Amino acid sequence: MNLNILKLSPFQRVIFSLVGGIVFGVLVGEPAGKLEVIGDAYIRLLQMTVLPYILFSLIGGLGQLDMAMARRIGIVGAGLILFLWATTMLTLLAMPFAFPDWESASFFSRGLITQPASFDPLELYIPANPFKVLANTTVPAVVVFSIAMGISLIAVPNKDMLLQALQNVSDALMKMASFVAKLAPIGIFALSAAAAGTLDLHSLARLQVYLWVYAGAWLVLTFITLPLFVAWATPFSYREVMRTAIPAMVTAFAAGTVLVVLPMIVERCKVLLRRHRIKHKNSEAATTIDVLVPTAYSFPSVGTLLGIGFILFAGWFVGSPLDGAQYPGFVVTGAVSAFGTMAVALPFMLDYFHLPSDLFQLYLLGSVMTARFATVLAAMHAVVISLLGASAMLGLLRKTGLLKVLGISVIAMGLLMWGLGSALTHLIPYEYAGYDSFVSMTAQETVTVERVIKLPEKLDDNMIASPRLDVIEGRGSLRIGFPPDSLPFAFRNKQSNVVGFDIDLMRILASKLGVGLELVQLEKDQARAALNEGRIDVFAGALIVTTERARMWAVSDPYLYEHVGFLVPDYRRSGFSTLKRIRAQGPLRIGVLRALHKSLYGPLIESYFDEVEIVLVDSPRDYLKGTVDVDAMLYTAESGSAWTLVFPYYSMVVPQGMSEMVALSLVLPHQQTDFRNFINLFLEVMVTKGMTDKLEQYWVYGRTEQDEQQ
Repeated sequence: MNLNILKLSPFQRVIFSLVGGIVFGVLVGEPAGKLEVIGDAYIRLLQMTVLPYILFSLIGGLGQLDMAMARRIGIVGAGLILFLWATTMLTLLAMPFAFPDWESASFFSRGLITQPASFDPLELYIPANPFKVLANTTVPAVVVFSIAMGISLIAVPNKDMLLQALQNVSDALMKMASFVAKLAPIGIFALSAAAAGTLDLHSLARLQVYLWVYAGAWLVLTFITLPLFVAWATPFSYREVMRTAIPAMVTAFAAGTVLVVLPMIVERCKVLLRRHRIKHKNSEAATTIDVLVPTAYSFPSVGTLLGIGFILFAGWFVGSPLDGAQYPGFVVTGAVSAFGTMAVALPFMLDYFHLPSDLFQLYLLGSVMTARFATVLAAMHAVVISLLGASAMLGLLRKTGLLKVLGISVIAMGLLMWGLGSALTHLIPYEYAGYDSFVSMTAQETVTVERVIKLPEKLDDNMIASPRLDVIEGRGSLRIGFPPDSLPFAFRNKQSNVVGFDIDLMRILASKLGVGLELVQLEKDQARAALNEGRIDVFAGALIVTTERARMWAVSDPYLYEHVGFLVPDYRRSGFSTLKRIRAQGPLRIGVLRALHKSLYGPLIESYFDEVEIVLVDSPRDYLKGTVDVDAMLYTAESGSAWTLVFPYYSMVVPQGMSEMVALSLVLPHQQTDFRNFINLFLEVMVTKGMTDKLEQYWVYGRTEQDEQQ
């Protein structure tokens, strides 16, 4: 058997090592992760030659050209890159056909309120300090510097010795890369074993729809669209393209980056040119490959752009899919943001489309698999760019072949996504769990004695005048009033227990005082009298502080702030994404809470919009059940997101340009200054110790401690 292994071709050894590593990792489990050290060493050896090779090959390759030739390569390269981008974006737009029609909703996310980040191409492409960008591996800037240096060298006289020296260095680097490539079986075995041994399949279960859709698109692009572009538009056959690309694809898969296989791609494409005995202008074609491969690397590849499709999945995942009007913005922002890494591009796009920013964590789980396949597609992209570019420079490129493949690819992708969507809908069992997950939330804090009671009797005048802390300690319980419909701050869960952010906060207060907790449900307009008559000690439940309320109530210092936005039906989400879009819709009917109409929401709406009819609503439940005829309801984003879990056909939107915030406070008895000072001190301690943040993460963001650890 050892003899047979030794007789395997380099390609067969790579495949054998990859499969063997995966099997070994699955069987051994987490201990296989220790092999990552060997894999990392192999990657470092590959990386050792890449940036120097890009630098010297680009400078030398361009320097030996004349200006007309350099201009031709630039035009050919730009045209091919744009063509492949367009192909990928058309592919992405077919993805939503594969997403099942499932109900969905999510907790509040910072993505609702985060303004889109700006993209700075100068930092990525303009090398103010060439040595710094080399040290930081900023490949696009290195490419720009090398191109500028190479073009400048075109007009320099007496450059033959320098060009020869650059060629010698490039050849030496290529020999180094070839030697390192012989270690591929060892490195690939270690990398694949470590990845397979540490893969958490359970954590990826939620991503199965995205992974299936990604896999379908990846298969079409990798094995049909891209290689057929070459097979139908150049002298090279499909089989030749695949034989040229597969070793680089497998190595890129194992290494997790296409950067390390760029020299391999250059060399194998040149070998294919020589095999076809293209003698006339052969050096011109080889130079084209030398220039195009590293240059194309600095632009988003097909593999990178395919990852942008996660944004379409994210919109579907939270129940707010992108509509047709947003697709142009998706295409443009996707192409621009993809110039950076996915770690930059996806958070930027999640914010841009007002999708929960924490969905990026979901992407990271899936990227354990998709990132590897993206590098495979990027390697194929580099091979296709090389062969198409060389054929174009030799006048052998058939443009009609490109257009035919593009048309076939779009149709095939649309049919595949439609069929995949039907299959996923019927094969994957699904039941909306957002509501059940929300109403099943339990108290995070406990108190020795707790009960729900009816509104107690009024205290006598002496007791009302006594310090409230003395009354609480003498009674042995802290009485908390809370309103109905105050999600997620005070509500009844599935077990009919009163839970929520404010209720947990009051449990902590009762524990600090060493007393039990008595909970009383009452309407907000009853709170003032109940407090002043001593029936309750604190009224809690996301009470928004306004000037009018501050005059009527004794309130604590704010303990939390909420952002103002709109509760809208899912299908109208896009129309409320910006203030400009809202105003463009003409006269609208906007619902606002009756209790906050005059003091907050009414003036706020009038400050932003001219043609709006305000409709008074007693509770979000009335609007969400459809008993109130309005286009949207103005509400706070944190609380509104919780309501969408109960009514998943609605979404919470904070329009770009609206940055209004409101403060939440506890309501306290009048003429109890000492008690008010005590409550304010308690809240300050809770904020300082991070307790309010902990409660916010759970009740508002829906995150458990396990989620945070992951």
